[in-house]
Amino acid sequence: MAAVPASAPAAAEAAELVPTLSSLEPVYGAGAQLDESRLRFARLGDRFHAVYGARPALFARSPGRVNLIGEHIDYEGYSVLPMAIRQDMIVAIRRANGAQEIDVKNHKWGHYFMCGYKGVYEYCRSKGIDLGKPVALDVVVDGTVPQGSGLSSSAAFVCSATIAIMGILDKNFPKKEVAQFTCLSERHIGTQSGGMDQAISIMAKPGFAELIDFNPIHATDVQLPSGGTFVIAHCLAESKKAETAATNYNNRVVECRLAAIVLAIKLGMDRKKAISSVTTLSDVEGLCVSFAGREGSSDPAVAVKKLLHEDPYTAGEIEKITGEGLTSVFQGSQTSLDVIKAAKHYKLFQRATHVYSEARRVYAFRDTVSSKLSEEGKLKKLGDLMNESHYSCSVLYECSCPELEELVKVCRDNGALGARLTGAGWGGCAVALVKEPIVPQFILKLKEMYYKSRIDRGVIKQGDVGLYVFASKPSSGAAILRL
Repeated sequence: MAAVPASAPAAAEAAELVPTLSSLEPVYGAGAQLDESRLRFARLGDRFHAVYGARPALFARSPGRVNLIGEHIDYEGYSVLPMAIRQDMIVAIRRANGAQEIDVKNHKWGHYFMCGYKGVYEYCRSKGIDLGKPVALDVVVDGTVPQGSGLSSSAAFVCSATIAIMGILDKNFPKKEVAQFTCLSERHIGTQSGGMDQAISIMAKPGFAELIDFNPIHATDVQLPSGGTFVIAHCLAESKKAETAATNYNNRVVECRLAAIVLAIKLGMDRKKAISSVTTLSDVEGLCVSFAGREGSSDPAVAVKKLLHEDPYTAGEIEKITGEGLTSVFQGSQTSLDVIKAAKHYKLFQRATHVYSEARRVYAFRDTVSSKLSEEGKLKKLGDLMNESHYSCSVLYECSCPELEELVKVCRDNGALGARLTGAGWGGCAVALVKEPIVPQFILKLKEMYYKSRIDRGVIKQGDVGLYVFASKPSSGAAILRL
């Protein structure tokens, strides 16, 4: 039987390269935002010249993102629904003579740049592309994505560094492949990233949120309903994802894998096969759905409810089920072994219930946008889904914090149709869906009811509050800029 060729749109998406532009307008649009961006790039170029005595050969920029729904499920193989924001990271770069030695031992932010550098060379090596000897670089970086905000400042940095290095080496690759290898290269930092942040930063389109699917990476445009705007607000507790990975982010990755292995065994899979082949909850979804079918449902969470108990599991209890020590199960993954060393117990029921329910909410969100509901009805349903998502993140996944809980409540009390934490959690930002006419009033209320007390205590300055609360429409993705 002859092979069926890929459809034209699919083939075009697969081959679409990171854009190389000679103007800022395709990235930033027109009006005040374009004027601000021109000034920012000019200042960055001047700063580069002041430091290195020459102009940069090129710039590269990559945006932060806000995840509208689908939290902590990308690394479990499930689709997510983020949009790019206007805040971004810009890298000014040129080749250098390489005579200067750099000590990076105590230079943590530099590690993100090195992830990009290492990622390009590793990718090219895997493709048989000879880049010759590593090149020395002069670099200046400017960013407007708040650190520790849950808006993916780290991914924006790694992605902008990556495409800057691609530009310097006169290489370009399909967006899908860049999204894939930047996800892998950011893991050199020590967090088990799932790929959403890099995918949206590289693949975003202005005016659209994106439904991001994985294995393989694929982005589907999602046109959000008119009449609503997303307001992003930082709770001012910084989310230190890399530093707290063993007890927070990576801990949840380990708990989800253990939940998946235990479910697989309880659903009849051989122990050794479960340990060797099951890595995510999506790997056992089919088994869970089959079980649920016998209960008159198609929801994999039914299997979780029937087969896992709500009390936390001890290491010994899990080892009895698997027949193998946890250090053996995670052999070869130092980040996972760090989790095992720090963990006192494992909440398998709660983590699996969140992942399966959140995965269903992502598709409910997508289906609502394309439904026959009125625009008003769509906005209400989307808000309800966001509220359900926050409850699940807070209660089942336990990735919220007191500041986020307070901020989400303030958002809802002042007219938000829905509000939820966004990003890894444990600090960072909330995102609220607000009817467009009340956005200015809504932001004023947040400043008065949440930020004023923080300003009075000296946590932030009055003049900086606009950096921490703002409205955003879906923005454009990464680009190489030869201005």
